[in-house]
Amino acid sequence: MDEQQIYLIRHGETEWSRSGRHTGRTDIPLTETGREQAEFLKPIFEDVKFAHILSSPLQRALETARLAGLGNRVETADDLKEWDYGDYEGITTREIRKSVPDWTVWTHPCPNGETIEQVAARADRVVQRVREINGDVAVFSHGHFLRVLAIRWLGMDPHAGKHFLLGTSTLSILSYEHEIPAIKTWNGPLITAACSVPWTRPSVPH
Repeated sequence: MDEQQIYLIRHGETEWSRSGRHTGRTDIPLTETGREQAEFLKPIFEDVKFAHILSSPLQRALETARLAGLGNRVETADDLKEWDYGDYEGITTREIRKSVPDWTVWTHPCPNGETIEQVAARADRVVQRVREINGDVAVFSHGHFLRVLAIRWLGMDPHAGKHFLLGTSTLSILSYEHEIPAIKTWNGPLITAACSVPWTRPSVPH
């Protein structure tokens, strides 16, 4: 029997992702580039028979799923929302470091937001749920959360997510090798010259 595969899809570009602003619970739409990125996912999924499709309830993730041709089968899950950045919502790492030198979301707290342990607990619930599904699963979510999710799939400390860069509208696949959790594909570029709006290299994660 084939090993289960979990397809992780980060949503397409938004105005805030393009400018490096922390976008946690703020519900903003895709840009035109983000919509085109999402549309180029569609042929990739045409031959994949998903047993289940999950998405964050935030519109940037749901819109990506819809434009990728999977919107009519999506079940939303609050556990798939992005990290709650609290007081750092809508601002960049550079701005935060003016008052907290060397700050990163992986090493420092987000005042009035989530801790990395709280994000990891949500990721653990998602891992448990998808492992109970018989078949392949698509998961539409957000950059920082998907990095933690992948790390927890492997059973590693969530802080290791800082080493796993993830661009917008990229595809990653979690699976197994000899029953051992593994990453099959990571941060796969889905569009380049094929898109009429040029794909730009993702900025360094927050």
